[in-house]
Amino acid sequence: MRLAETLAKQFFLLVAGAVWAQGQGIDYAKIEILTEKIAPNLYILSGSAGADPGHEDAAGGRIGILAGPDGIFMVDAQYAQITDKVVVAIRKISPEPIRFLVNTHVHGDHTAGNANFVKMGALLFAREELREELLRSPAAARDPARLPVVTYGMGDPVKLRLNGEIVDLIPVRAAHTGGDTMIRFENADVIMIGDFYRNYGYPFIDTNNGGTLKGALEALEATMKLAGPNTRLIPGHGTIINRTDIVPYRDMILDVEAKVQRMISAGKSEQEVLAAKVTAPYDAKIPGGLLPAGSGTSADRFVSMVYSQLKGGQ
Repeated sequence: MRLAETLAKQFFLLVAGAVWAQGQGIDYAKIEILTEKIAPNLYILSGSAGADPGHEDAAGGRIGILAGPDGIFMVDAQYAQITDKVVVAIRKISPEPIRFLVNTHVHGDHTAGNANFVKMGALLFAREELREELLRSPAAARDPARLPVVTYGMGDPVKLRLNGEIVDLIPVRAAHTGGDTMIRFENADVIMIGDFYRNYGYPFIDTNNGGTLKGALEALEATMKLAGPNTRLIPGHGTIINRTDIVPYRDMILDVEAKVQRMISAGKSEQEVLAAKVTAPYDAKIPGGLLPAGSGTSADRFVSMVYSQLKGGQ
């Protein structure tokens, strides 16, 4: 890529990141928190549709709530601007204190509310890599309460036992970001898988925060091995799935990867690959796949990421 094109792309990413971090364009007042009961004491909270341009299907990322006499265990913290609404939804489930919070990954629709819940008494868990990613954010300097207190790396799951449940914090090798975690509720047979899978829009692998195409594919394979036939897999965005739903998603990624690799081997530029519309066979099957995302569509962003990862040998 020519120097001018590289600088232009870097400038765009910086501007896009700043706009995203500030939450511009999101109508926080319009967001409602919707509650779904998944198991006797496990709930999912989701933002309503139509208020968040970056997530048209449901504002922000999903939150998990495990409630009971041992206190509340929480997965992800949503946008800081809607913490009050999230707390109201939690209080309809349980009056117990919010004791634990874990982040699936670094993005603001999952972590921006961290400090609010930490100041309520929650102990924050996350990957060491996620903490490092948050440290690069100006918001962390303004409020260190956003940063996890308990961190972990790759290796065996971190286990918590509370409210009659065994909760596994399962680290994932660099996939959607460099600091991803899956959260498994063993007794409920539920796994919250964060954002390395999404069926609204094409895959988003945040290479600026350590995500990799190879890691995302490995994470999908690991999820299929970990899940049983009845396990409910809950992504941060999109619909709840089971392990068989991952197969066509993985195969789509592999097909696009192969097409892009052939075009790279033929000497095609990124713009030529984008113009070839290699996702066309899937566009009608993927809700939100042609909606704006960055400088183009969700499909364009995905293809550009695949191109850059293959060109970089990752």
